[in-house]
Amino acid sequence: MNKPVWIKISFMAVGVLLGAIVVFVLHSSEDLPFNNRYDPLPQTIHAVKLADRYDFAGENIPIDYFDVSERLERELLLNTYMHSHTLLHLKLAVRYFPLFERIFAEQNIPDDLKYLAVAESSLRNAVSYAGAKGIWQFKEEAAKELDLEVNNWVDERNHPEKATVAACQYLKKLKERFGSWTLAAAAYNMGPTALQKALAEQKETNYYDLNLSEETNRYVFRIVAMKEIMADPEKFGFYIRKNECYPELTKYDLVEVSTSIPDLADFAHEHNITYRQLKLYNPWLIKSELQVANGKKYSIKIPK
Repeated sequence: MNKPVWIKISFMAVGVLLGAIVVFVLHSSEDLPFNNRYDPLPQTIHAVKLADRYDFAGENIPIDYFDVSERLERELLLNTYMHSHTLLHLKLAVRYFPLFERIFAEQNIPDDLKYLAVAESSLRNAVSYAGAKGIWQFKEEAAKELDLEVNNWVDERNHPEKATVAACQYLKKLKERFGSWTLAAAAYNMGPTALQKALAEQKETNYYDLNLSEETNRYVFRIVAMKEIMADPEKFGFYIRKNECYPELTKYDLVEVSTSIPDLADFAHEHNITYRQLKLYNPWLIKSELQVANGKKYSIKIPK
């Protein structure tokens, strides 16, 4: 049976109305930020505005040149918006920076160079694909040249105090060889022989005029970006309380050891701590035992 005309018109009107509503909703949603259409959490992201002047270890960075400003901006943006990554740097800095600053002051090293450790290892005793180890990322041969002990039982690349002193000594040698802390930092990353070759081939004397590998091209800018953010985190949107950071490991006694320890777990328990605590405070002990050569002594931290 055919439906009355007025019913057909009503159905058509309802259909047109529903279609108009759908189009309106879809059109309106396009005006909303993407995350507000799917996620109720608001998000506002801003570009980083560069300052008029930057320096590294007191040496001017020529940001008036577009290539230099763009390279710096890249690292500032990446480290500003890698939230968890940068938050961990800020937390760990409270543990390690006071130590670095004390040793740097004794060794007459510019304070800015402490940020090399952030770029190198994220302030952890990391191991690189090339075999570099520790907070300051020394290869075994370089470590031994800097009087760090590396053997089957001990790896002082993981010793925060000794490795930091070694890093200062190495950086001073690089500064003396290349004439600036900026080039010293580049040499720390790529190696002094490779940097010397690049300077000679390209007939340049300034880091910012060199065309190097992607990693070294970014290296100094990454350090400067971390310096800017970590020196004034709230400026970049990072709000972190002191009690949320990781404290220095300063509460310990030192035990002098001049004979071998066949079982470090037993040694730890004899001093009323766990094997894990022993390793946390002495990451340079790399095995479950310690062989001590004749005439050799080690100072082991026993946390209180």
